[in-house]
Amino acid sequence: MTDCYLITGASAGLGSLFAARLAAEGHDLVLVARRADRLHQLASALHEQHGIHVTVIVADLTEAGAVAELTADLERQGVVVTHLVNNAGYGLRGPFAELDGPSQARMIDLNCRVPVELAHAVLPGMLAAGRGGILNVASTAAFQPGPWMAVYYATKAFLLSFSEGLHEEVRGRGVSVAALCPGPTRTEFFEVADMTDSALSRFLAGEPGKVVADGLAALRANRAVIVSGRLNAALAGSMRFTPRRVARKVAGTLQKARGA
Repeated sequence: MTDCYLITGASAGLGSLFAARLAAEGHDLVLVARRADRLHQLASALHEQHGIHVTVIVADLTEAGAVAELTADLERQGVVVTHLVNNAGYGLRGPFAELDGPSQARMIDLNCRVPVELAHAVLPGMLAAGRGGILNVASTAAFQPGPWMAVYYATKAFLLSFSEGLHEEVRGRGVSVAALCPGPTRTEFFEVADMTDSALSRFLAGEPGKVVADGLAALRANRAVIVSGRLNAALAGSMRFTPRRVARKVAGTLQKARGA
């Protein structure tokens, strides 16, 4: 069976880089995002360059029933997903009480509910086949509370915990589950999250190509959690020995400084 990777948030940033790398390896793709023009341009380019089959699905996965409609569409087309890259997500920075409520709820949907629904849709087929993998793109934010980005940090903690639990459930059954935890990465995320003014983020920002390579390597090695970048790994690891009250104060101070 030819491997087929479903990638969410595929129109830009890490999603498009995942697509390019996997296409270069000869894998078929299902690209999902809201921006039709970008998706079709990327799909055409990857098909021409690598001769792979690319299925494009334009969808806002936060809408009710969107995941069910996506899976039904794939079934109608006879597309079997062997690997899932839950990459779509975004963050918002600011005081929780002042940020737009619906936007924060949508963030929870995209960062938490959608990865769970997609994993639930494709995992039974992977287990039946005895092969496949799910890569969830979390964040180093998952390891600590994040005042002034409280909801975003919480969504990534959820995704990390879900990934580790699922990894253990399917271990030994031919299916890999991994959580990729990058730190700040040079993608469009900075603009959406209003973090372009952050000197710290620019200093810590990693190269997206390495983040993608680290994530795929972890998935293929069935490594439950991978923190991309040595400094990020050291900072994330230090959270195990840092009192929670200290961690949240430090994170809060940094987030407030970014908005100053």
